[in-house]
Amino acid sequence: MERRNFFKKLGAATVASTFLSIDSNAESKQLTTENLSENTSVNTSVNKADSPKIIKPKALKKGDTIGLITPGSFISYNGLQKAISNIESLGFKVKLSKNIRKARGYTAGSKEERVNDLHDMFADKDVDGIWAARGGYGCTGLLPLIDFDLIKKNPKVFIGYSDITALHLAINKITGLVTFHGPVASSTFSEYSKKYFEKMIMSANIPPKVYPSKDNDELGENKDAFKPRILNKGKAVGRLIGGNLTLVASMVGTKWGADLNDKLLFIEDVGEAPYRIDRMLIQLNQASNIGSAKGVAIGIFTGANKPEDELSLSVDEMLDDNTKDLTIPASYGFSFGHIRNQFTLPLGIKAEMDAENRTLEFLESAVI
Repeated sequence: MERRNFFKKLGAATVASTFLSIDSNAESKQLTTENLSENTSVNTSVNKADSPKIIKPKALKKGDTIGLITPGSFISYNGLQKAISNIESLGFKVKLSKNIRKARGYTAGSKEERVNDLHDMFADKDVDGIWAARGGYGCTGLLPLIDFDLIKKNPKVFIGYSDITALHLAINKITGLVTFHGPVASSTFSEYSKKYFEKMIMSANIPPKVYPSKDNDELGENKDAFKPRILNKGKAVGRLIGGNLTLVASMVGTKWGADLNDKLLFIEDVGEAPYRIDRMLIQLNQASNIGSAKGVAIGIFTGANKPEDELSLSVDEMLDDNTKDLTIPASYGFSFGHIRNQFTLPLGIKAEMDAENRTLEFLESAVI
């Protein structure tokens, strides 16, 4: 993910403002459970040869309570209000984490404050699901502090994307919990996004087959980033793993990094020039062997168009370079990423990818 624009928008005033508060109505919703970090043991060990059993969380239903957290970057007052409104429009109640609007530089409070909020929401029996209000930056720093045993004992729907990828990969790898790469709570929801969100998370039935968004394909007629590309025809079956490419690549070599072997890898990114995506794909392939996956589903690389004022490969050329030796199905332009019309993907669930038609067919439910 491109950080430079984020820092510019954040501004010196926001960076300097710490421990910010929200209005009295929102404050009344704040979580009041005791801080867990001081008395909980942290377990970050994982045996690669003994992958954990898949754990499916309980399906959400209207009237359930959603715990809202900011494990990455600080969220503005307007952004928080939008997140609350979005959740309530889906028929849920909202419970804010204790540190929801704290700020420390570019993050939403210290690592300890952010991980405490994550722990509190998983431990709180009144909270049915957990949703990241936004992504941004900072989630990788939480990983050594997370009590994965606590999460495993209290499985819940956990939703978000972008920087939240770090939490998805770690939680899924160590606990086996199915988590959901989907819109953050402050996203702008389209009917397409809402449909696949509800079918994925609010029903214990096998989710419907996901087709490309017609609106995205129409954008592809004029915007290169949305133009679909079949890189290698075929179908593939495997368990879904992936998320934001920047995070997937940066976690290679850590105990929380994705194991691509026999998986369906899905990746997306935003604001990254082709040369940066090229470097990340090369790193991911050299360290984790993309070819060991069953297939590769690439979402939308928003803002990755070839710069007009400098020498550069196009996105198409860069993708060709990085997939020409692959013998597995792969295609670009699936309807997920930093876009309005995006579907929700469950990490750890078995699915079939059709590279030529850019569809995903789920072979089991994601919730119980």
